[in-house]
Amino acid sequence: MKEYLDHPIVKGYIDANRFGILLDMEFDIFNPGEVLYLMKISEKHLATPFAAHGGSISAMMDATMGVCALSQVIDENKVVSTIEMKISFLSPGKLGDVLKGTAKIIKSGRRIIFVEGLIENQDGKKIAMASGTFNAYPMEKAGFE
Repeated sequence: MKEYLDHPIVKGYIDANRFGILLDMEFDIFNPGEVLYLMKISEKHLATPFAAHGGSISAMMDATMGVCALSQVIDENKVVSTIEMKISFLSPGKLGDVLKGTAKIIKSGRRIIFVEGLIENQDGKKIAMASGTFNAYPMEKAGFE
């Protein structure tokens, strides 16, 4: 677990990802392709007086699936970028909910990685499901040294 968060690419991602900090997202990598993302819905995530904006949920999903794909290629000194993402919102994320994002690799090639993601609340209620395609490329092209 901790060894993945100590990987230089993951540390660089954590330091550079200001958007994740803005949304109060946290993650852990357990194994390649096995990640957990957490985000507590606060007032800054809301679109209505009690429900999270779809953009907040989408950002969490993109991050969850992206780190899942990243964990698959960091040992090759690669990073990933999102090519496409399709998300379905199943239930609202509500003020105070602690959302849990998980993802799994569906297929991984030399450069293209297909991932599916799920976000649930603290009670196991499904909030969103998604699929995404990610491009793996050398870390230097992203500014990581």
